[in-house]
Amino acid sequence: MTQHVNYPKLEMLIDGQWLDCTDRGSEPVVNPATGDAIGQLPHATEADLDRAVKSASAALPVWRARPLAERVGILKRAGQLIQERSEDIARWLTMDTGKPLAEATGEVMAAGATFEWYAEESRRLYGKTVPGKNPEHSISVLLQPVGVCAAFSPWNFPATLSARKIAGAIAAGCSLVIKPAEETPSAAIAVARALMDAGLPSGVLNVVFGVPSEISDYLLNRDEIRKFSFTGSTAVGKILAEKAARGLKKATLELGGHAPAIICEDADVERVADALVQAKCRTAGQVCIAPTRVMVAESLYEKFIAAIVPRMASVRVGDGLNPESEMGPLIGARRVSTMKELVEDAQSKGAQVLCGGKAPDSQTGGYFWMPTVLADVPNDARLMNEEPFGPIMLVQKYKTLDAAISEANRLPYGLAAYVFTQNSITRRRAVNEIESGALGINSFYVSMNEAPFGGIKESGYGVEMGSEGLREYLNIKLVSEDFLGLR
Repeated sequence: MTQHVNYPKLEMLIDGQWLDCTDRGSEPVVNPATGDAIGQLPHATEADLDRAVKSASAALPVWRARPLAERVGILKRAGQLIQERSEDIARWLTMDTGKPLAEATGEVMAAGATFEWYAEESRRLYGKTVPGKNPEHSISVLLQPVGVCAAFSPWNFPATLSARKIAGAIAAGCSLVIKPAEETPSAAIAVARALMDAGLPSGVLNVVFGVPSEISDYLLNRDEIRKFSFTGSTAVGKILAEKAARGLKKATLELGGHAPAIICEDADVERVADALVQAKCRTAGQVCIAPTRVMVAESLYEKFIAAIVPRMASVRVGDGLNPESEMGPLIGARRVSTMKELVEDAQSKGAQVLCGGKAPDSQTGGYFWMPTVLADVPNDARLMNEEPFGPIMLVQKYKTLDAAISEANRLPYGLAAYVFTQNSITRRRAVNEIESGALGINSFYVSMNEAPFGGIKESGYGVEMGSEGLREYLNIKLVSEDFLGLR
């Protein structure tokens, strides 16, 4: 296969060395907008994985003993380098994922900001002292790195989600072996290059690729790995959690969602519709927090339909490198088949397709799907129970807030939910009664560096980001000391 002229060489990072191991096993990376192979991704052998774990283990005491100011400086410099290189990284990210270039650029800039934020937050890893039982007794609570970590990041946000896992681990003083998604490898590699160029010691970060189940089996069976972080489907998260439980390894799991959005009778329909289209079509709807079940107050329903359908129908779908494109392709042919199956199932049960519902006629090649709005979707349709992970919006009316909240909580997922209202009582009920790890009120902005993000129920446990996310990579140690023996 010929390497695409505008695409980087793909290599793994093990013990500070960049390795092109395509002669030992590899797979093509495909641009989902064209269906063309653009690069060849090396696969790690068991010997490579063994070396990665051993190098992370050897680097751990060196990194955690490094003066805090030096660690902070490396993290901040890496963030700056990512942002300085954002033009190239974003272009590669668009070629990997298909998302519009402006969207990819925003993601890369956010990844750089994640390193800068974690750098500063690592200065505030405070322990505490507790009053002892007498003047000669001292009690201290210390925060210490959990140890060598493993991470598995997904294909939909390959820059930001890799950055969150890498930055969180190394800011806490841990070392790491990360397996980014094979479909979209370039951004994670670029993040790792920025860290190495910023002065990160060899072995602190190792980046490997291969068959996902084989790599997760290997890493989670190694005694050296003390914690792992995974973002992906609920089904895979359960499998990994079970494997990790055998070694009592700490885990952070951000899993699937099926986010409800409740549009109350006092909401501004036009503004909500604008925001809803943007939130639903970002990354072609392949976002775990994307609003899917849109519940509209009965009195607003017709007005809402009149606002949302033309907006969704007018979204320009195309190659993310085309500046006119507002939404790119799905990640692969399998996702297009899934969209088709889900829509056909809903239609067979009485749902109406108000717009979209098919692949665009104008696109040749690539894995595109039109932004879709369905109405009258019954609860026994697959779409009402399975995360579509695509640009499909389900619109239904509700009579009472009780009914809307009940539907919001009906599914086993609990990642994100949204409510649009100006009523303080409605707001308070939503905060108290909706079961989700994140709740947006008059906003779809629920994931940021400064605050913890994670799910409940079958959407996972543990959090990333915020001071709480950093503490996921730390152990708490109690030190009880009696000074009588020192006299």
